[in-house]
Amino acid sequence: MNFVKRLSTVLIKFCIFPIRVLLFGGMIITHHKGEFFKITFGDTTIAFNPISKKSKLPQTKFGADIALVSLNNPDFNGIQEVERKGKELFVINGPGEYEIKSVFVHGLPTPSAYPADGLGGENLINTIYAVNLEGMNLLFLGALKDKSVMDFKIIEDMDSVDILFIPIGNDRVLSPADAQALATTLEAKIIIPMHFDGIGANDALKDFLKEAGQENTELLEKLVIKKRDLTEARGEVRVIVS
Repeated sequence: MNFVKRLSTVLIKFCIFPIRVLLFGGMIITHHKGEFFKITFGDTTIAFNPISKKSKLPQTKFGADIALVSLNNPDFNGIQEVERKGKELFVINGPGEYEIKSVFVHGLPTPSAYPADGLGGENLINTIYAVNLEGMNLLFLGALKDKSVMDFKIIEDMDSVDILFIPIGNDRVLSPADAQALATTLEAKIIIPMHFDGIGANDALKDFLKEAGQENTELLEKLVIKKRDLTEARGEVRVIVS
């Protein structure tokens, strides 16, 4: 069933959607290097690809309600860093359909350029996630390397891609040119680049903004966004830095 229709059915049934919008009014997105994002809306916190202690990247600790992991690699699988004492963490670390706290998630597998053993063995699976929350559709591509293997079935149930998290680093992930081409194909309203801070090619962000024709994009410490902010948005790049 369509993600938005499913969400509407649940929220109307329990009469909570208008209350949540009135009280909380949107979501706050922060970036913590690599592909690590924190999304907060109301009393719920979601972590995408948290960085593990085994990574060379610096870690950020906070308590999350939901954690999504695209790839079983220390740069992306630091579940322990977003656990909090006395509260259960709902972990999603692979393909499937999930529902937790009025958040709907659909994960589909894609090949990655990350070897399973770090020594050139069979590559790991990268899971891309379509997430519906607060009436908005998020698409998180993780460590996607090849835009030609993108399975567009994942967005068939989405009315639109409201916010796209896309890797641009050209180091085992999409190149800046391929990332911009895919974002255009997906007709994303808001584009949030990742895999450029701490990992990825040195000039990845500069090259991506040039490809997008948005070289003067402001660097943000956080992005605060409401559904109404998406009404006129068309392919707008928002760079969130740590």
